[in-house]
Amino acid sequence: MLLIHPVRTLPSFLLPLAGVLFVGGFSITSYVWALAGLGVAVLFALVRWATFTYVIVGDRLETRRSLISSSVRTIPLERVRGVDVSTPPMHRLLGLAVVKIDTGASGGDEEAELDGVTLAEAERLRAVLLRRARTADNAAHSATHQAAHADARHPPSAAPTTSAASAASAAHAPAGPSQHVVMRVPRAWLVYGPLSGSYLLTPFALAGGAVGLAVQWGNDLGLGRDAAFSAGEWLWGHPYLLLVVALLLVVAMPFAGGLMYAVFTWDFVLLHRDGYLVAERGLINRRSVSLESRRVRGYEVVEGLAERWAGVCRVWAIVTGLGDSETRGQLLPVVPRVTATQVTADAIGPYQAELRPHPPVARNRRLFRAVFPWLVLAATAVAGLWLTGTALWWFLLAPALLLAAVGVPLGLDRYASLGHGYDGTRLSVRSGSLRRSQAVVEQRAVVGWRVRQTWFQRRAGVYTVTAGVGAGKGGYSAVDVSGEQAAGLPAEVTPSWLSPFLTDHPDRTTTQP
Repeated sequence: MLLIHPVRTLPSFLLPLAGVLFVGGFSITSYVWALAGLGVAVLFALVRWATFTYVIVGDRLETRRSLISSSVRTIPLERVRGVDVSTPPMHRLLGLAVVKIDTGASGGDEEAELDGVTLAEAERLRAVLLRRARTADNAAHSATHQAAHADARHPPSAAPTTSAASAASAAHAPAGPSQHVVMRVPRAWLVYGPLSGSYLLTPFALAGGAVGLAVQWGNDLGLGRDAAFSAGEWLWGHPYLLLVVALLLVVAMPFAGGLMYAVFTWDFVLLHRDGYLVAERGLINRRSVSLESRRVRGYEVVEGLAERWAGVCRVWAIVTGLGDSETRGQLLPVVPRVTATQVTADAIGPYQAELRPHPPVARNRRLFRAVFPWLVLAATAVAGLWLTGTALWWFLLAPALLLAAVGVPLGLDRYASLGHGYDGTRLSVRSGSLRRSQAVVEQRAVVGWRVRQTWFQRRAGVYTVTAGVGAGKGGYSAVDVSGEQAAGLPAEVTPSWLSPFLTDHPDRTTTQP
């Protein structure tokens, strides 16, 4: 860690060190000051390493840091929601790992990070923390349940017996984790990576970074202060070369996107280990994410337009108390849809019902929004062409008409993607076209309902029904449903919530609608 910490902080020292060297004219004095700055970084790393300790005491984890002021952080093991083990490049070279402990608190930030433990210690900590966290949680539930019965049958003096029994059961927890592989993604499926579009803009990002570097450091590197601007003006004066550069960047998009996707999802494997779903992935930085199975409330299947054409999708878990769910909750990378259906059914549970279509007015709304704005733009171009006769208006008219024509199939596809359903155990809602998302949530996860109408929805007589869920995004919506569907879906999924208002009771003389 005395090597890793200085190297990690080196980028923040580069600018001050470069300033010292340039101001000092690369003299002996400037080199001495630069070495002194590096010495301060090493000293800071030494103090940071020497003043940090951690310990597991009973049912809690304590971390202590005494860099400037003493700080002690205590985490009850029953609050541990997941333990992530990652191995960045330098850590891997030195046989070390980073252990992040997530409790789902503080807006998703980890409660503790143990940076620089050995690989063996990381695996031991993960097994100990997850097993003891689950045991402590089970013991707490068991103690509460047994105490309620004990209070009814025995005097208060008998209560310690329950605590002792819970402590005894916790002490005899299984020693070794059991696991089996749910899914190991073949390396051949890495070719699907560019279809997701997440990394396709990598070439443009690299080109933009190079331009920014040239603008900022061009003079110091001997290229001249205005080297980047001069190159841009020269390319602008040679449009054919500019077109070639743009085409090269476009051609590089799938290759760069596929490369970045492979780096982050290399050897993706999904395990079921000792009551946890564990996803391991990564080539340079190998990462292992653990999700407690009993806190998983469903899953979300996401498909881009290109992914749908290829029959592939991505899957995220919907988990209670999970921080950074967009990264930590990934169950599967880009895999065939049939495989994703099988894996989610085995790991979480299947959804066994057809999605119900939404009313035809929902189709009209999508066609209107996909076509009408471009028709307005086309009408503006026609008016400008008629009034001024300028040929430039054709450059606005042609794209507007083209986009309006493309909006027709896009609107129809957006309508076809709408749907919702309930199979008696799980609720499912789906929407979107360019990015279609289908969420499948267990009935027990629903904690509330929200029925909403915008001004335009009131004119059309449709509603948006959102199922409030104490997991994932917090709510999943069925968009533009009919009035009958808006009333029927909550009554079907949670009938007990509505029964007091729809049935007669002996102590009531009237029925409340």
